[in-house]
Amino acid sequence: MPRIRQVFSLWVIPAALVIGLGLFAILAGAAFFLKPEATPAAVGNATAIMTVISAPTSTPQPVATLLTTPTSGMGTPSVVIGGIGAGIYVQISGTGGDGLRLRQQPGTGSEVMFMGYEAEVFKVMDGPKEQDGYIWWYLTAPYDESRSGWAASNFLTVIELSP
Repeated sequence: MPRIRQVFSLWVIPAALVIGLGLFAILAGAAFFLKPEATPAAVGNATAIMTVISAPTSTPQPVATLLTTPTSGMGTPSVVIGGIGAGIYVQISGTGGDGLRLRQQPGTGSEVMFMGYEAEVFKVMDGPKEQDGYIWWYLTAPYDESRSGWAASNFLTVIELSP
């Protein structure tokens, strides 16, 4: 089969350079004429806008008051401190979204069983126990009894149930 020889023309290189420079000149001109002009008043009087968000503060807790409420029938009275007592529903609050550690025993040195979520609801089953400067309550999740542990009352809020 005969081989066809292609000849390369040296005019291709200068023609490509001329076309490229022409396109560059068009783009540079368009960029120069289309750029927005800054007014001296806008540049000299620029004002920074800043939003200040205050840091979270601790919520004052009610003073713990010791009240005894007799239970139905004969037996020992249940203790209510700050509105919290056995059989009452409480909600985790004031943790800033971090949650609350529920522990195996009352006290900050006790093993953490799990983290309770902010706004999670529990039923108070036992307590109070005072340990490490906190009043501790034994809580159980009403939907899952395996979510049980001791929690400090500083991060619990009583839930009022309506009939």
